Amino acid sequence: MRVITGTARGRKLKELQGMETRPTTDKVKESLFNIIQFDIEGRRVLDLFGGTGQLGIECLSRGAAHCTFVDIRKEAAALIRDNVALCGFTDRARVVQGDYLSFLTGSREKFDLILLDPPYASGLLEKALETAAGIDILSENGIMVCESAAETALPALSMPYRKGKDYRYGKIKLTVYHRDA
Repeated sequence: MRVITGTARGRKLKELQGMETRPTTDKVKESLFNIIQFDIEGRRVLDLFGGTGQLGIECLSRGAAHCTFVDIRKEAAALIRDNVALCGFTDRARVVQGDYLSFLTGSREKFDLILLDPPYASGLLEKALETAAGIDILSENGIMVCESAAETALPALSMPYRKGKDYRYGKIKLTVYHRDA
């Protein structure tokens, strides 16, 4: 698992052992960043189900101003800290070891880009989407990108949020949501 491009290009990231974490495949990660390439530089990013931190780190490598990583597992939060330090981004990153729902409901900041890649078929994605939109944690003209199983039907959200395009890559789907001004 490597950083694709930017200031940390080619850096090999550490991974968690076991099957609990499912890192985004290189093909899907490359496609994701092709979709959002003009929405990263200078932005505040939230990597809500951080895992290894690879998606948020890729954003930092591509010029994001700051990234907050959240993961409930102690070992995942420690690994994200290690990977962030390995890439030299500790001054632009915050790692929170805690529950995604508690983080969302307790957050007082807005984000320009939110990355949602929880375990598939867990119901966490739908709950995170509804909560993020309900508390309006996304800044005006911000975007949320969700990774899910291809057959997962994600909900429409109430205004000012709108569901954008789905992108399918075999058994994986990326869905983009926008927050209008």
